[in-house]
Amino acid sequence: MSLHPGTATIAVDDDPRRYEHLSTIRLEDPSAVARAAKARRRHSGLKYGRQNFIVAADHPARGALAVGNDPVAMADRRQLLDRLQIALANPAVDGILASPDIMDDLLLLGALEGKLVFGSMNRGGLAGLVNEFDDRFTGHTAAALEELGADGGKMLTRICLGDPDTVATLEATAKAIDSLAERKLIAMVEPFLSVRENGRVRNDLSTDAVIKSIGIAEGLGSTSAYTWMKLPVVDQMERVMAATTMPTVLLGGDPAGTQDEVFATWGAALALPGVQGLTVGRTLLYPADGDVAGAVAAAASLLHHTTEVSE
Repeated sequence: MSLHPGTATIAVDDDPRRYEHLSTIRLEDPSAVARAAKARRRHSGLKYGRQNFIVAADHPARGALAVGNDPVAMADRRQLLDRLQIALANPAVDGILASPDIMDDLLLLGALEGKLVFGSMNRGGLAGLVNEFDDRFTGHTAAALEELGADGGKMLTRICLGDPDTVATLEATAKAIDSLAERKLIAMVEPFLSVRENGRVRNDLSTDAVIKSIGIAEGLGSTSAYTWMKLPVVDQMERVMAATTMPTVLLGGDPAGTQDEVFATWGAALALPGVQGLTVGRTLLYPADGDVAGAVAAAASLLHHTTEVSE
């Protein structure tokens, strides 16, 4: 298997037909996905003091294929599945956040045994779409996640004060939170204050903007009992984490700087109260040196597991 950019450090079968059996199953026995989900061994359970490591793989469903300077880095599904299986094979990786298509592939591959499973719910705000802020719920539903035996659903919640589509997205997010809570499933909300500049959407990653987005997002829905925050690592993370009592996972995004610099900022943020772990995708699945296993292991080493947690 070739892991561009860089050179792979793990020898993996590079047969172009290595996932052909997934096409065969989908053609001849599509109910195999549901059977695999039902038979899957669930995660042992969440505990405060034991941070979780979740790999994110829902970018292609929003048309976001770029990593760094490569505009189609995530386009090759075989390579993406290779990389995901390398990441999930690390016992420190607790789970997956994926769109339905990728989730189904991983279920059929048996790659989610003992893992946390989060489905990606709203992918309608396609990258570059003229009405990108109308981020409709076109992915997993709460009912489908319950049927899959998932642990929760994630929703991107971009708030643009100058775009009328924002209110519809907020309303749909609130309904999704309620629907998940009715089933005792986690709602992982990823809020941003966003603007449109020169036809492109930009998330405001200033400390005050992130804090304001938290205040709006954590008030959505008729209950917050099952709501988590999924937040970027920005300046003054102490102030950011002071804005919420909700369990929070840190997102990776497509950060600038070297891997060591990025990991240093993650490590500092992971030490803060309320931070439950990492939910990272492109940064680890497509590292500059091509060493997926090494990047995942390095990120896993940043997690905190306190001695107070009982096994």
